[in-house]
Amino acid sequence: MLIPRTGSPTNEFAALLESRTGQQIDASRRWRIETALKPSMRDTGHDCLEGLAAAVRADRNGPLADRVVDELLNQESFFFRDAAVFDLVAEAIAAIPNTRRARIWSAGCSTGQEPLSLAMMFAENIGAEMPEIVATDVSESVLARARAGRYTQFEIQRGLAVRRMMRWFDTVDGEWIANPELTRLVSFRRMNLVADPLPTGRFDVILCRNVLLYFSLDLRRKVLARLAQVLRPDGVLVLGAGETVIGQTDAFRPSQRFRGLYEPAVATAAAA
Repeated sequence: MLIPRTGSPTNEFAALLESRTGQQIDASRRWRIETALKPSMRDTGHDCLEGLAAAVRADRNGPLADRVVDELLNQESFFFRDAAVFDLVAEAIAAIPNTRRARIWSAGCSTGQEPLSLAMMFAENIGAEMPEIVATDVSESVLARARAGRYTQFEIQRGLAVRRMMRWFDTVDGEWIANPELTRLVSFRRMNLVADPLPTGRFDVILCRNVLLYFSLDLRRKVLARLAQVLRPDGVLVLGAGETVIGQTDAFRPSQRFRGLYEPAVATAAAA
């Protein structure tokens, strides 16, 4: 639902985003709100934020409010982002006993480049069992794109080598479409990290990169505690380069095996 008027359209839209997703837009970055919402303003015939805010307010649970929230979310993503991270994930998965199938969760997967990168990496490792890959995001519209595996020329070139482009994608009307052989390796589902039920079972690797930085400290702690509930005692958590668990939670500590990653704290592991 839309939080009541808070003095300006930018504040109102920021409040809407936070109420729906828990994500905050810092006051110093609220200038980007009007830029992000230009498509909605154009398509609904409004030439100012005030008019768009009034339209959303009139139908606070309707599709326009959903679209506004989607446009305000930062969906920046590209293939094999921070390549060294993927090498660490591969090492972590390789260390898992072969008595069970590995499980990976890509939380906040946006338009799907991260989980599809993982799928390509493991599918190309002939002889290894394919991990189960679960990918979630709060936005249904970006998940629809991820499931379809549709990317522009610009998007497909960001981080993806030509050999992988040709191996895993086809060109159709100027877009690059992932082969069903690739997209079927990932299970995409909608999930609000703050409020929705957690995925069932436990994971060996959880990637939650560049998501926590948009939450308040209290929500960061809540989300980290939730992630700890579904991470195996010997599993690892992957955060963004600018994120850390230090000073944020007692549920995790820096990994002793994989530099830059995090593992359940002793108390968490003992309780698991």
